[in-house]
Amino acid sequence: MADKNKILLVEDDTSLGYLLSEYLKMKGFDVHWAKNGLEGLEILNAQTVDLAILDVMMPDMDGFTLAGKIQSQYPQIPFIFLTARSLKIDVLKGFSLGAVDYLKKPIDEEELVVRIRSLLSRLSGGPGKEDQDKIIYKVGAYTLFTDKQELHFRDEIIRLTGRENELLAYLIAHENELCSHKDILIQLWGKNDYFNQKSLNVFVSHLRKYLGRDPSLSIENIHRKGFILKTE
Repeated sequence: MADKNKILLVEDDTSLGYLLSEYLKMKGFDVHWAKNGLEGLEILNAQTVDLAILDVMMPDMDGFTLAGKIQSQYPQIPFIFLTARSLKIDVLKGFSLGAVDYLKKPIDEEELVVRIRSLLSRLSGGPGKEDQDKIIYKVGAYTLFTDKQELHFRDEIIRLTGRENELLAYLIAHENELCSHKDILIQLWGKNDYFNQKSLNVFVSHLRKYLGRDPSLSIENIHRKGFILKTE
């Protein structure tokens, strides 16, 4: 029997937290429910999880702050936000922090399960992903270790988020080729929409900064078409 996917749910609303926790368990997930950000960090210190679901509006430590700590301490763990806030700036902030998805309350439990399964399937990559994860890419003066999510430049190690790691590997695999916005978004995000396009731009800006130490490398923006990782 396959191991259950482990989910960290951080939700301070006890009614919603209980409902989502029980529903996800019923759907076959191993759920650890934390009622605040500090509890969430304690669970992460003690458990290995496959995905974190974070409420944005929480007392003491909001979801954005918790996401920053996860990125710093557990960069391999993908996370999605649940929020009643629908302002565009909040959604973009969530993606800029590395979120792989963003769902607005009230939550449709069936949609949440579909999103989770889709994300986990895409992030695991299905058959053959184990070998793919061990690929080492050389580009310019850099070496990308996809399994460790590390970009090495001489003696310097740049630790990447899961999404940065995926995006850089994709661009390197297609170096000096036009990678369309649509192809990147479908391949990495699973859908092509406005918010994911904005999120893609944020991650490209991160990668430009990381690659800036080697003047022979550049990520060129082709207006309304996509990006090219250019190497000399």
